[in-house]
Amino acid sequence: MAMSLKSRVSVALPPDVNRMLYVRNLPFKITPEDMYDLFGRYGAIRQIRIGNEPGTKGTAFVVYEDIFDAKTACDHLQGFNLMGRYLIVAYYQAGKASRKAEIEQKEKEIQEIKRPGKGSAGFNYPAEY
Repeated sequence: MAMSLKSRVSVALPPDVNRMLYVRNLPFKITPEDMYDLFGRYGAIRQIRIGNEPGTKGTAFVVYEDIFDAKTACDHLQGFNLMGRYLIVAYYQAGKASRKAEIEQKEKEIQEIKRPGKGSAGFNYPAEY
């Protein structure tokens, strides 16, 4: 599990590898203790955030102290069967999350424009459009 500092320095990691993992397809009844037990096997954990809202249930963020521990956990837990569910583990990519939020905001703006009475130059789109 633990590598010596000398061997870590010589290892080149892909650019998308970071200390924060995004985990999906978690059992809805998973506890923080379950998460720490499972992910803590691979190294020191700084933080775990489990989604508890309707849109985030079954997801979590796991932040490791060390990037190599995060890589080991991601490699070993991808597809791991936990309580009958196969985990999806990926490196968190902030750019993707912000782009998704940006797209959702633009879609809301488009829907607002399409509402009757909101079109430009006095033209009203049909409600079902």
